[in-house]
Amino acid sequence: MAPSPTQLSPQEATRQRWMGVLSRAQGTELLIHEAALRDVDYQLIRAPEIGMTLVRGRMGASGAPFNLGEMTVTRCVVRLADGRTGYSYLAGRDKRSAELAALADAHLQGPHQQQWLTQLIEPLSAVQIERRARQQADTAATRVEFFTLVRGDNQ
Repeated sequence: MAPSPTQLSPQEATRQRWMGVLSRAQGTELLIHEAALRDVDYQLIRAPEIGMTLVRGRMGASGAPFNLGEMTVTRCVVRLADGRTGYSYLAGRDKRSAELAALADAHLQGPHQQQWLTQLIEPLSAVQIERRARQQADTAATRVEFFTLVRGDNQ
């Protein structure tokens, strides 16, 4: 029996994690690994291209879905000489990072997966966790607590 859409195999969960980390990489974070990522024969199946995607939201994360708006994305598909195919979808308009993310996805599917996880994904993940904690701290500093006073003569 095939797993339900909510049950991922360990391989699918691992790939989903690294794809998420690659999609959230910013600016020069992937560029420092460019030489290692490009050190292989590959072809562009779908050259990096910029487009739009519809973003949906839910009120309170549980309400009815609604169309929030559109956002710019860049996508790319590469195939290594050994046949592994890498994909990427990144928020924004960074064609170079989209190609590097697709190359990283292809490399991570190969025999040196653990090396790529250790040298690329884990450091990127740590930076992203730190960035998120910093954003949450900045947001918490501006949080306002509201409360209601009850008048004593309403008894």
